[in-house]
Amino acid sequence: MEPFKKLTGIVTLLDLPNVDTDQIIPKQFLKRIERTGFGQFLFYDWRFTEGSRPNPEFEMNAERYRGATILVTRANFGSGSSREHAPWALLDYGFRCIIAPSFADIFYNNCFKNGILPVRLSEDQVEAIFQRVRSAPGYELTVDLEKKKITSGDGLDFDIEVDLFRRHCLLNGLDDIGLTLENEKKIGQYEATHSNAAPLKIGPEAEDYDLRGMVGGGNENHGVPLVPKR
Repeated sequence: MEPFKKLTGIVTLLDLPNVDTDQIIPKQFLKRIERTGFGQFLFYDWRFTEGSRPNPEFEMNAERYRGATILVTRANFGSGSSREHAPWALLDYGFRCIIAPSFADIFYNNCFKNGILPVRLSEDQVEAIFQRVRSAPGYELTVDLEKKKITSGDGLDFDIEVDLFRRHCLLNGLDDIGLTLENEKKIGQYEATHSNAAPLKIGPEAEDYDLRGMVGGGNENHGVPLVPKR
């Protein structure tokens, strides 16, 4: 996972509350088995008209938002089903940060696990960004996770509240697999220690006993008595 430390990028707007994951990435596009390639289907039912033509009435399609890496939207973003394809689609489209007054809990957590920083700001702070973006084409924000700040060239200065563990993971590019691999040395030592253990040999007579208490390898039960089945 790519680390997130500091991002300066163009802001695009989605002026809708309660955007659910089926609107973010419609269900008919969930057949891919890899994480990439979903960006082309992001907000598909809004971005395109019939025949896959760009919808000129959808604000994100405007030329002024081309290349945006920061999405600012309204409350309860990412509600609905827990599909992880939603952050995959947002990331593949190019978004590294999403700003909203609130997020659905599972979506919020999935963002961190996929390299996206979701930022909760107050309704007033979000509205202030909306007004500035609409009055200045190509408007940019700087999102600094190390300093926990959102700033702009025209004076915006907002604090970011983020859990210390999630912040650590994003700053260091650690998803669940990355966190596990931080203990790779210990895992290797454990495997080396146990790789020579003799396999557990069970004969036909074992069918008369409850073996659930047995652990490890070899022919011994490590002090756990064999209990006859009843």
